[in-house]
Amino acid sequence: MKVLDIIKERRSVRDFTDEDVSDEEIETVIDAARWAPSWANTQCWDFVIIKDDEMKKRLLDAFGPTNPGKKSVEKAPAIIVVCGKKKVSGVKGGEYVTTKGDWLMFDTALATQNICLQAHALGLGTVILGFFDAEYVAKVLNIPDNVEVVVIVPIGRPARVPKAPKRRELNEIIHWERY
Repeated sequence: MKVLDIIKERRSVRDFTDEDVSDEEIETVIDAARWAPSWANTQCWDFVIIKDDEMKKRLLDAFGPTNPGKKSVEKAPAIIVVCGKKKVSGVKGGEYVTTKGDWLMFDTALATQNICLQAHALGLGTVILGFFDAEYVAKVLNIPDNVEVVVIVPIGRPARVPKAPKRRELNEIIHWERY
């Protein structure tokens, strides 16, 4: 399968079957994540894998009652919590070296994209969730203070795959020489 095909075919899957996701499949998607580029190869990411039903139930309290991500966490056989170590990426000599500050969001986003693409290549579905109480999740998962919970990625076998949303045309987003 070509990379562009995988990119174009991947969807945000929010509805999963009851079929398990193996530890080997999880390790394969995390292996893809660890090969993502990062600032000065700092690899500021860590991943918490949750398969235990009781722990997943505890995570549900991080989502409001009308949050559509809640159903995904409830249904997915596995959850990947993507975390980033603070003050590691974008830092040189203990100081941030760009106007962007801490690059942990950028680096963890690259790793998260690799998770989603590799999962799709394995026939799995994912959705990236960012609207939740990250402080609560950090407390439940015993995340250290120097690490930030960035996103939650439910992963499983798709019960259904949504259609592709409309994308802007290339001529709407490419600016040659000047904006």
